[in-house]
Amino acid sequence: MKLFVGLGNPGPKYERNRHNIGFMALDRIAEDHGFSPWKSKFQALLSEGKLGSEKVLLLKPQTFMNLSGQSVGEAMRFYKLTPADVVVLHDELDLAPGKARMKQGGGHAGHNGLRSIHSHIGADYGRVRLGIGHPGHKDAVAGYVLRDFPKADEDWLDDLMRGISDGATELARGDGGKFMNAVALRVAPPRSSTTKPKAEAKAGKAEKEPASDTRSAMEKLLDKFK
Repeated sequence: MKLFVGLGNPGPKYERNRHNIGFMALDRIAEDHGFSPWKSKFQALLSEGKLGSEKVLLLKPQTFMNLSGQSVGEAMRFYKLTPADVVVLHDELDLAPGKARMKQGGGHAGHNGLRSIHSHIGADYGRVRLGIGHPGHKDAVAGYVLRDFPKADEDWLDDLMRGISDGATELARGDGGKFMNAVALRVAPPRSSTTKPKAEAKAGKAEKEPASDTRSAMEKLLDKFK
């Protein structure tokens, strides 16, 4: 059994915040893979289902970000799980918007949700770091993560969520490489070999155009009598 934890803050006020991208990822997985309706348990919203042959629990702590570890610890103890069975999906300031990275163990890098989880279950859990970009100055971070994603971000955000859902079965199996491949296919799909980039197409067109005539008027006149 695996426990996927999405980090965010509870309530409609926060649901489209950058800080809630972990909640958004679990919502997409639950919807796409036919998980059970969300129910209140462990100071969280919990949904159950299967990804491939693996039973998976989706957990969205409702304690607010800074206390997320309370909920995660309760669920882990109840189901007798270890930190190795836990994967936390969370926002990451140090990654560009739309980028994703996997990591096993390590520090919390000042993220309040991870800091709380560290204090309750230790550091040996998996993380899926979801890039939201950085506002440029540390004093602007709090306001930045608690603002909604702008409309300009909707396309890459949807691609990222679809990629996470596509790769969720591999994530449950513990195959980080295949999971990341699934994300990459949505976020940065390979270019079709049958279509040329616009720059190449223009270059090709330019090559077909006749070269300009550099002959002098006298040379042109003489050529007519050859």
